[in-house]
Amino acid sequence: MSGVLPPDKKQLRACLLCSLVKNAAQFRQSGCENCEDLLGMRGSMDRVAECTSSKFEGVIAMMQPQDSWVARWQRIEKFTRGVYAIRVYGRLPEDAEDDLERRGIYYRPRDGSVQD
Repeated sequence: MSGVLPPDKKQLRACLLCSLVKNAAQFRQSGCENCEDLLGMRGSMDRVAECTSSKFEGVIAMMQPQDSWVARWQRIEKFTRGVYAIRVYGRLPEDAEDDLERRGIYYRPRDGSVQD
């Protein structure tokens, strides 16, 4: 897992859609491995700022998504291996939410405000 998290933990951000944790430069360089087709962060620092948050709680290192009960509990079992925030505070911009709705994707904020 070496090299996944940058040495400067203060610069970490979490994707508001899937909760993947990286730093802003990593999101700008490669986007979000789970949400790039939906959010388009690659190459745009403005989009990174809109679609990620520096306010999050706890992290989970997920290595085997399909076999992890924690991944199922966090609803990240279909995502790529990596480090994920347990809770992410903030909300996607309205245009991103509208686009998700048009695609038939229900946006569920990752701050714990929406219960089953």
